[in-house]
Amino acid sequence: MRISNFKKLLLSTSIIGTMVLLVGCGSKSSNQNSKKLSGNQKINLSTTAEITSLDLSKIYDKTSFIQVDETFEGLYRYDENGNVDPALATKTRISKDGKTYTIDIRHNAKWSNGDPVTANDFVYSWQRAVNPKTASQYTYLFDNVKNASAIVNGKLLPSKLGIKAIGKYQLKVQLARPTTYFKMVMARETLYPLDKKVVEKYGKNYGTSAKTTVYNGPFKNVGWTGTNDSWKLVKNNQYWDKKAVKLSQINYTVAKSPSTAYNLFQSGKLDLISLVGEQAKQLGKSKDAVKRPLAATEYLQYNQRKGVFKNRNLRLAFSLALNRSQLINKVMQNGSIVSKGFVPADFAKNPKTGEDFAKEAYVPGTVDHDSAKAKQYYKKALSHLGKKNLTIKLLSADDDQTKNVIEFIQSELQETLPGLKIESNSMPFPSMLARSSAGNFDVNFTGWSADFADPISFLSQFTSHNPENNGKWENKQFDQAIKDSNNKDANNSTKRWEDLINAEKILATDQGITPIYQANGIDLVNPKLKGVVYDRINGHYDYRTAYLTK
Repeated sequence: MRISNFKKLLLSTSIIGTMVLLVGCGSKSSNQNSKKLSGNQKINLSTTAEITSLDLSKIYDKTSFIQVDETFEGLYRYDENGNVDPALATKTRISKDGKTYTIDIRHNAKWSNGDPVTANDFVYSWQRAVNPKTASQYTYLFDNVKNASAIVNGKLLPSKLGIKAIGKYQLKVQLARPTTYFKMVMARETLYPLDKKVVEKYGKNYGTSAKTTVYNGPFKNVGWTGTNDSWKLVKNNQYWDKKAVKLSQINYTVAKSPSTAYNLFQSGKLDLISLVGEQAKQLGKSKDAVKRPLAATEYLQYNQRKGVFKNRNLRLAFSLALNRSQLINKVMQNGSIVSKGFVPADFAKNPKTGEDFAKEAYVPGTVDHDSAKAKQYYKKALSHLGKKNLTIKLLSADDDQTKNVIEFIQSELQETLPGLKIESNSMPFPSMLARSSAGNFDVNFTGWSADFADPISFLSQFTSHNPENNGKWENKQFDQAIKDSNNKDANNSTKRWEDLINAEKILATDQGITPIYQANGIDLVNPKLKGVVYDRINGHYDYRTAYLTK
């Protein structure tokens, strides 16, 4: 998933790791004595970027995903132990060949307008997501559903997707191949239901504001106009499990400056903030500090549609010119980790040996700081390109944290590579994403966090035709390795692992992108705020069971 905190997400059967951590020391609100609850169940939170959309078929950034997490609900949700628990699903039966899922859904779920949530709401949502006209950036989540790829490529109608309603409250899902992690996929936001009546009522305006959206989750959005930088989530009284929801309101504001967010926290106007730079260094050991590991990688994406970045030597020069350790230790100081590759460390382990994926897939000489070799690669690149100097525009988001990183990258590259000029092109996060998606960039500083805990969640986005592959890097061997992992080797955990290791090594060797660091963070949390669930895989916060104590 495209992440926003620095710019801005399957284990195989035997690669499952911890996914969710409980904030602070509080337990779930359902286990709390109501006498301990504060009379005021309103909290204040901030984001570093604006909402781009509330249309779950079209969202692509962390801020919007978190808002959808709080206001919608799917068949399953992740629990604090990294497993998927039923949400709207009440019973799931899987055929012996692993390709047919029959799912019963609860009868008491409603939309915020009073409409019942039915099996057809899932059918409509899934078909809409894979429809090329929708232009969803997360169609790859449906890759293993029967006919999904053909529909995405315009070869079949969306109605041919392997999902149908067999009764008002029962679904049948047909897969193209066995997928042991498919329940984890169904917990993702793009597979949540949609109220067809409301979507068709508002047409292209659906999800562009709070008023043009309908919700089936614990909260509903109030006050987001589509452009403003503050809004509210209020308790959804139509939610089927509303008794578990203790918060009556969550007030959100956009605070791009870490100093602004910290000042608001200090004055009691925010209940949770993320620390960066000097803040993290000075306050990281505070009694209110909570460490936030995250399976996310920040990287440079090169535009290889045309121009200089089709040259591998230039891409390698950029990578080896960067002193990642200095960036982590002197600029960020928040517990982030130098990248060994695109897939983060401590994310997946070899099903046979237990070796960490990042360690096993590491290719020496691709992400290591080496100024001398960087200069050599750069000299070769200039010679091949017939140039004596280069001017490159570096696209990024405009929050303060990202700006600090960009300044470091800009300085490192210009000081190491003679005749290179890096022009910073920072802008609001939604604008940056739009420009990146349109291919209007030279280099884009961006990031990705896992959709679920499997290396494929990272690697699949760089297949030739994936809509997230904005730089249009292409490699036939890489494509084949990903294809093999999803098809002929799907049920062989050892061979599938080898396919994914091979894919990562190909990406690193060719330097299709340049991984920089694995994003980790530190939060300051109001000690009275309990029961928040944080997902270390994609960095989402779940406030469904959150509450304030007295």
